[in-house]
Amino acid sequence: MPLALDPDPIFADGFSLRGVRVSRGGRGVIDGLDLDLGGAGMVGLIGPNGAGKTTLLKTLMGFLEPSAGTVHFDARPVADWDRAALACRVGYLAQGAPCFWPMTVENVVGLGRTPHHRRFGTDGLKDRAAVTAALAATGVEHLRDRSALDLSGGERVRVMLARVLAGAPDVLLADEPVAGLDPHYQLQVMEVLRASADAGRTVVVVLHDLTLAARFCDRVVLLDRGKLAADGAPIDVLSPESLHEVFGVTALVGRHREALYVLPWSLSQPTARAAE
Repeated sequence: MPLALDPDPIFADGFSLRGVRVSRGGRGVIDGLDLDLGGAGMVGLIGPNGAGKTTLLKTLMGFLEPSAGTVHFDARPVADWDRAALACRVGYLAQGAPCFWPMTVENVVGLGRTPHHRRFGTDGLKDRAAVTAALAATGVEHLRDRSALDLSGGERVRVMLARVLAGAPDVLLADEPVAGLDPHYQLQVMEVLRASADAGRTVVVVLHDLTLAARFCDRVVLLDRGKLAADGAPIDVLSPESLHEVFGVTALVGRHREALYVLPWSLSQPTARAAE
């Protein structure tokens, strides 16, 4: 699926985390994390429930403040970025892709241009072109006049993804964008994210489906209890040994038409993790 969105991404250093600790509700969620995220490509962020995946994305966006360590975007502390300037560079698709606005789909997607207006003023032609391209990229052109409150789950996710893409960010953070979707919509959303990465963006996507992570991602980051358990190519990170250690499952790992698949098959024998 082509993705014709301007402008071309402009990277310096991307995100850099050093010694980051984050607590929520008095509980440590991220524990001393060192991680670099930048350059073109698609990164799958995986791990058990409660591993810190959503917390990590919110920390990258500056929604949560670390209790220790540093978070930089393009060599500047995230806390020092003007919010509109950061929103022009980094797009965020929240878990569940919530939408509360009684507006047409086209107008909701147009909200993705708002950060650019604050910095550069309104450019109607450029805005319309960006919205049209985002609607086409996500396959929701036929919904443009429908109310955003009258959509199925799969339609809503694609519309909210189009809103992010309309802002033409250099980095796209997506939190479980395929959760609850049927296989058709899962593949469609993953293809849009993959196309965005192929167009030169950094895409970081939280996933629970290990085969989607294996098939679509260039790199997989595995978190476990707030720590970095593994980071590398899917074939290396999604090994039966890692999945046994972190998830407590046995898995079938193989290839179909050169694409990697990973199928959690059964619960493995009790581990030290299960005994805690």
